[in-house]
Amino acid sequence: MKLDIIGDIHGCYEEFKLLTEKLGYRWDQNYPQHPAGRKLAFVGDLTDRGPASLAVIETVYLLLKKDLAYYVPGNHCDKLYRFFLGRNVKIAHGLETTVEEWKQLNKREQERIRKMFKELYENAPLYHVLDNQKLVIAHAGIREDYIGQYHNKVKTFVLYGDITGEVHGDGSPVRRDWAKYYKGKSIIVYGHTPVSNVREIHRTYNIDTGAVFGGKLTALKYPELTSESVPSSMPFFAEKFRTFDEEVVGNKDR
Repeated sequence: MKLDIIGDIHGCYEEFKLLTEKLGYRWDQNYPQHPAGRKLAFVGDLTDRGPASLAVIETVYLLLKKDLAYYVPGNHCDKLYRFFLGRNVKIAHGLETTVEEWKQLNKREQERIRKMFKELYENAPLYHVLDNQKLVIAHAGIREDYIGQYHNKVKTFVLYGDITGEVHGDGSPVRRDWAKYYKGKSIIVYGHTPVSNVREIHRTYNIDTGAVFGGKLTALKYPELTSESVPSSMPFFAEKFRTFDEEVVGNKDR
């Protein structure tokens, strides 16, 4: 199994296209294909905050239809899904950009995108266990003892991380550093919490390098476990990036 696992895109379609081209994918049609048969994988949060969320949805949908990719939903995907179901969700924290983009479409196109994303979300597992359990892809990560389980506590963990119920001064949730204590054999690849560079610790890899906050969009190559990145075109917000006590491993870019 040879994969290129993409971090949180958040509507940064141009960066996504540039990254796949850097990885050797060809856009001969309107989606990327690798000449050597590698597949893409996505850790969720395809949409919100960035300028082209709908283009990302369409591309990932096509890739899944053609069996060229794997996808797991993130918390932003979950919220957009609930919006498309007509649930009462707060249109904030980035969702407003996707909703505004969607509202610019005519009714027929709105319905097409709505159905497309609902299908994408409803057919996605909460997390992927791949390559004979050697690899797990989960949006915000997953505890070792949760692998193989799918109850509500697992869903909360996978979508939001190991939250305590408390909030920081800026309103963001307090999260425990689960990766610091992970001792499992499976490699865990995740995103959700922006870091300046790929964070590798205890066989876990956080590959959300803050593309939508002016960082970069990153892919982790599997099984090579090396990374490739492209710089973001978005404004830089240093306060959006988390730092940890131990060293954060830099990208092994080539």
